[in-house]
Amino acid sequence: MAEETVKKVRKGGKRIPKKYNVDKKEREEILEVERESWWVYVLLLSTIVILAQSLKEYTFSFDNISLTYSIFILPIIYFVTNYITKKYGYTKSVVGISVSGIVLVLFSFIMSFVIGQDFNFYDICGGFCGYVVSQFVNLTIYQFLLVNTNNSFILLYLTYLFAFVVFYLFYTLIYMNLLVFDNYWVSYFATLILQGVLCFLLTFFDVNIKRGIEV
Repeated sequence: MAEETVKKVRKGGKRIPKKYNVDKKEREEILEVERESWWVYVLLLSTIVILAQSLKEYTFSFDNISLTYSIFILPIIYFVTNYITKKYGYTKSVVGISVSGIVLVLFSFIMSFVIGQDFNFYDICGGFCGYVVSQFVNLTIYQFLLVNTNNSFILLYLTYLFAFVVFYLFYTLIYMNLLVFDNYWVSYFATLILQGVLCFLLTFFDVNIKRGIEV
């Protein structure tokens, strides 16, 4: 009787038997196929983006610094994107970023219609450009680290932080009038510090995620 080896791959949704001889013994390898569920994480990413956009108008203050609650959601957005990259590949992450970016614009359009305001793409342009550019910067660096390093905690953590810097850089370039605020730079660095603390925790989960099986 052939010895059976079970090996999981990702493609389709069925069991594929494969026989071959090893040391004059017939060995049967069963390729147990995993069902792909990457689209669920794309939906999750889009939902979190909507949540971040919804919380952008809600702020809290401490020591005369006003910050938005959405700063706590942004690290989770990059974490979900990195999870898709690690488990399902670069291409699926590109799809996730594209879909969530479109959802961001559509949600802003629908909300402006619901509350009776005229939709102005310029109002969402800063957040959209910052989101898409920072996501692709993060994705490119993260993919490079996956291929060329062995889950370096420090490098992954710095990748998260750099994504935040790129996001706020593009957001600020489009809305240059923000620079006239007296406490802008204080709020800027306070935001990065708070997000850095959250990302420090997320990086622990990130380095322990097992890479998906590539066929």
